[in-house]
Amino acid sequence: MSQPITAPITTMRAVTQDRAGAPDVLKVVETRRPQPGRGEILVRVHVAGVNPADWKTRERGVFANGATPPFTLGFDVAGVVEAVGAGVTLFRVGDEVFGMPRFPHPAGAYAEYVTAPARHFAPRPRGLDHVQAGALPLASLTAWQALVDTAQVQPGQRVLIHAAAGGVGHLAVQIAKARGAYVIATASAAKHDLLRTLGADELVDYRTQDVGDTLRDVDVVLDSIGGPNWARSLRTLRPGGTLVSILPFDDTFPTRHAEEAGVRAVFMLVEPDQQGLREISALVETGRLRVIVDAVFPLEEAARAHRVGETGHTTGKIVLTVAADPEHG
Repeated sequence: MSQPITAPITTMRAVTQDRAGAPDVLKVVETRRPQPGRGEILVRVHVAGVNPADWKTRERGVFANGATPPFTLGFDVAGVVEAVGAGVTLFRVGDEVFGMPRFPHPAGAYAEYVTAPARHFAPRPRGLDHVQAGALPLASLTAWQALVDTAQVQPGQRVLIHAAAGGVGHLAVQIAKARGAYVIATASAAKHDLLRTLGADELVDYRTQDVGDTLRDVDVVLDSIGGPNWARSLRTLRPGGTLVSILPFDDTFPTRHAEEAGVRAVFMLVEPDQQGLREISALVETGRLRVIVDAVFPLEEAARAHRVGETGHTTGKIVLTVAADPEHG
């Protein structure tokens, strides 16, 4: 008996927006499934991470590279390789991967499939399910590239992490600790116990304490807040210290203060980085890094996920589940 012919899959579900605006502009649509080009892989997305970059892009209606609606948001991906393009030797169909493809160009992770250069992905860390792996890439790479590649944190240095219970912050605390640093973390008092378990040596309640008045001789500051916080951060640094901001400097940045204090102040934009992902995987697999997932929503509830994220009160990360995987989660 002849076997039935299965038609190739040519479409997929994706969350798109056709204009700037509030979370309600996000809609699930049926769209064309992409195909991998030379040097690319096609990944069936199981989980997509949700980041501040997503809701900021949604609200202003333009990506950092100038792309305008209609588009699909999302950079964090955890999933399974569905197909490989010509020339790809790193992965095979069926490999489990995670990554932050194409940033800051649109990656379209809020969808059932994505394509991207193979080297924008790495093997999924052993011991993590898709939910945890999908929460990691953008936030962990931001923390790694800021602290390790940019600030070159060394053992014994005093490192100040702002918004330490957030997506980037809670991972930065652990990465700095793994580098042998003395870690000072800012967060509301209710989150101090958690941060101690992640390795923070000293806690500051930003609601009652001004770090600019109370801290000194800091070697490295990771600032994800900006605005008036830049001036506070600079006051904590010793001469020769480093302020790494993951928000672009604007006319509110106290340039003269930085120059007078003799400190290095830089803006850092995270980049796709397979080697960084492998270093992060090594920390995960040796028990020195864990990701906290605050909330999980189905793809259809992307708008709700954005509303929760925009409150600014989450601990760790928010993710969207896209495809079910009964074996791996």
